[in-house]
Amino acid sequence: MRTRHVTVGVDGTVTAVRALDRAADEAALRGVGLEIVHAVPDLDEAGPVLASAAARVRARRPGTAVTTVPVQGRSAGVLAERGRHAALTVVGCRDLGGILGAVVGSVSARLAAHAPGPLLVVRGDSPMNRHDEIILALDDATDAGTAAYAFQEAELRRARLRIPPFTTHHPVLPVTAPRAHGRSAARPALVAALAFLGERHPTVRADAPEPGSAPVRALVDATRTADLVVVAAGPAAHGPGRHLGPVARELLHHSHCPVLIVPAGHETA
Repeated sequence: MRTRHVTVGVDGTVTAVRALDRAADEAALRGVGLEIVHAVPDLDEAGPVLASAAARVRARRPGTAVTTVPVQGRSAGVLAERGRHAALTVVGCRDLGGILGAVVGSVSARLAAHAPGPLLVVRGDSPMNRHDEIILALDDATDAGTAAYAFQEAELRRARLRIPPFTTHHPVLPVTAPRAHGRSAARPALVAALAFLGERHPTVRADAPEPGSAPVRALVDATRTADLVVVAAGPAAHGPGRHLGPVARELLHHSHCPVLIVPAGHETA
């Protein structure tokens, strides 16, 4: 990694503690330091939460360098800014669900739309490397950049890389149907890119891309036996920020494992 630390946001909640533990594990995996950020209206309020978080990390990962950062501001904006210099930003996900979740959103959803670098949204409570499997979720057949990042993560974790069929929010269509024509045409380029990545990362046990397409609910169900699912965030159509496609949004709401969102155009190490 070109950058030298992992950043995590905390606020003293159970959700944030789960994210903190995962962030400590990610920093140790990468051999880098951990930056713990607490965004508050009054900086005097940050001390106890940050001290407790730092003590927990030092007990869990005693060899990891820890930095605590109290910042005034809103959590999503603060973490997006701090993430500009991080190898990875980690945040917990609260389940709002239903209409409330769609209207109000959450820090993780807002951050996913604005984070400048890779963002790990911690969903579920399974320990890292329980299954030794990573899923690469593709809903754009031209998304070779996200595939490259997924191979890098699989190599780092010594995990199998599973590549399900291209996913869709719509009923499954034959690949010859007019609506699927664009994906069918783009598929050979992706297959070639995956073959190249397989040669570049020979230690990664990667599946061949499965043909056809599948409903997103099948992908969500597959996350039950994965340690991580990797998905892309494309550029926003208008103005700054990122666009989350239907697959990424569905995973943020329903995945059974952490979701790693990779901004389009992000350079791998």
